[in-house]
Amino acid sequence: MNQTFGSFVVMATKKNSAIRNKKLKPSDTTAPAIHTSFADLNDEELYLNRELSWIEFNRRVLDEAEDVTHPLLERMKFLAIFSTNLDEFFMIRAAGLQEQIYSGVTELSSDGMTPIEQLKEIRSRLLPLYKRQSAIWRKDIEPALEREGIHIHHFADLTADEKVEFERDFVDNIMPVLTPLALDPGHPFPRLLNRSLTVAFVLYDDTDDTEDMKVAVVQLPTALPRLVKLNRSSGHHYVLFEDIIRAHAGILFPGLRLQESHIFRVTRDADVEIAEDEANDLMAAVAEGIRQRRWGTDAVRMEIGSDMPKRLTAFFTKALELEATDVYSVDIPLNLQDFFVLMQLDKRKLKDAPFNSRQLSEFTTEGGDIFDVLKEGDVFVHHPFDSFTNSVVRFIEHAADDPNVLAIKITLYRAGGRSSVIDALKRAASNGKNVTAFVELKARFDEENNIAWARSLEQSGVHVVYGVMGLKVHCKVCLVIRKEGKNVLTYAHVSTGNYNLTTSRLYTDVGVFTGRQEFERDFVHLFNLLTGYSKHASWQHIGVAPLNLREKILALIYREIEHQQAGREGHIIAKMNALIDQKIIEALYMASMAGVKIELIVRGVCTLRPGIPGVSDNITVRSILDRFLEHSRIFSFRNGGEEALFISSADWMPRNMDRRVELLFPIFDKRVSKRLRDILSAYLMDDVKAGILQSDGTYTRRKPGAVPHRVQADLLASIKRR
Repeated sequence: MNQTFGSFVVMATKKNSAIRNKKLKPSDTTAPAIHTSFADLNDEELYLNRELSWIEFNRRVLDEAEDVTHPLLERMKFLAIFSTNLDEFFMIRAAGLQEQIYSGVTELSSDGMTPIEQLKEIRSRLLPLYKRQSAIWRKDIEPALEREGIHIHHFADLTADEKVEFERDFVDNIMPVLTPLALDPGHPFPRLLNRSLTVAFVLYDDTDDTEDMKVAVVQLPTALPRLVKLNRSSGHHYVLFEDIIRAHAGILFPGLRLQESHIFRVTRDADVEIAEDEANDLMAAVAEGIRQRRWGTDAVRMEIGSDMPKRLTAFFTKALELEATDVYSVDIPLNLQDFFVLMQLDKRKLKDAPFNSRQLSEFTTEGGDIFDVLKEGDVFVHHPFDSFTNSVVRFIEHAADDPNVLAIKITLYRAGGRSSVIDALKRAASNGKNVTAFVELKARFDEENNIAWARSLEQSGVHVVYGVMGLKVHCKVCLVIRKEGKNVLTYAHVSTGNYNLTTSRLYTDVGVFTGRQEFERDFVHLFNLLTGYSKHASWQHIGVAPLNLREKILALIYREIEHQQAGREGHIIAKMNALIDQKIIEALYMASMAGVKIELIVRGVCTLRPGIPGVSDNITVRSILDRFLEHSRIFSFRNGGEEALFISSADWMPRNMDRRVELLFPIFDKRVSKRLRDILSAYLMDDVKAGILQSDGTYTRRKPGAVPHRVQADLLASIKRR
């Protein structure tokens, strides 16, 4: 069902416009007066470049690949993540800059760079990172894998018997799947699949007097494994699929002489735009967008093996309408993410030690009825250290089976490939509950999964809503409505992370279960906004983007300034994934200038420049990369000693404030407040994995103390202590 939510978008637009354009009273979001000699907080010198900040983040991913405290296969995983991250960067961010250039856009970035200047600097910074990645693989990871009995062989090094066996298999099972494509005036250059590996062959026909070289390409089929296992008695032995194809060129091109063969890979613009206002069926429009992304639009990057000669590189560069600066040469296997398959090997000592998440005593069968538990107080969870199955899944399953539950409403952004949550929602519908699931079809790179879940839920009797025009629904909330005597009460779960069993073991996220009825009106109105034409715009406790979230955050920052000016120490601690929103950054600068202590924990992109004398010298920014992906958003405002704590689905980015439905949730329970305060303190103490952002945009590591603190390791250790 496609819904139109024009009122939601109009309300958000009017609200944000008002915030930008009018002067508000001090009791709202007007900044208190700050005495400073710094006149212009829009000055480009005050901001770091977004794209270059991201590259610094990915540089630190390489640091993890080099860190010998990680087991070997985990280090290989970080090396592969570096490549995966670059793919997305080029498909979305670099592609966006190129589109600006082609469209004649001259708007400068916050740090005063043109799109052309940004692309030049991106390449300048990436070239040494590509070299570093290659060195880590060739000199470190690959030799270490071989010492552990994991070998990637060249086809030429196989035994005679193995080569015979491969030739037989090639003729019978591989060649029928391959499609050699000639490149000449009679065969237009094909549309090579986005991110697929391609083998280029240079061939000669000795019967042709022209002696012109013939070029042909073969795309590697994605349905076949990249690492082909060899049947040897000991160890784990593989040969790359492209090597097998290259070795059998004579069978693919009979009658022609192979001169050379090379590997390359094309990355295309994959930022699919969906014309929602023209789409009669949003699901069909998104499905078409997925197909477009698979093929991609314009090429934005070509990766080549270092042995590809200049003439052939120039040939493909021209054919793909790329510039020489869009080509990246590497001397290791392309697309290292294919090597993730090695994580499936039974090599426990080469992987992170397994762990058992903490089981919440409040939600065990012996703990009694979950809803009775929530009447006594809120319940806090910190994944992956606290069990997702024993908390989130159990909460929804319990609601599905409870005869007094009337309805369940939930937002689903990324549900993953298999889902106990989805199963529980289906069961609830079969048990006669009124179940509404808001499935965000536009969740980038998860659209296909979400379409499948939406269809499956609808077939099971769940009412599925899947579209807010112009917005993505990114908040994570589940609302349970229960009949208790003559009353109808609500219970809710609010989280920083998705209802996704897989990522709950890989990402750090926090969540709260609550039975506080003071939240009822806010949550009911939130879902009515998502599913209907409600124009509700007054919120008692929560912040909702794009309606009032930025305004609420600004008000919290300005309140700390007022406390500081009144002699009550202002203090802000904020943990998030990205900090880009300029209005919020300006407010943080103002707070710093007023003397407020600001400690930021930002995993990825941060355009705020810390340590500028007189502007941001009261601000520190640290980033933690480790075993788990830091994903939780936690905000603390000292508030004159009456600490205000929040969790949120939103990073401090324009897209989260203006183009997504997000939630800022206040913490009222003292026990939950203590847990959050302890978590923030632990992250601030990390002196092993914390990178400290410098004014020039680089990161430095803290020197470990006599007793080193590695926050994720400490949190894992706490599972056993509790």
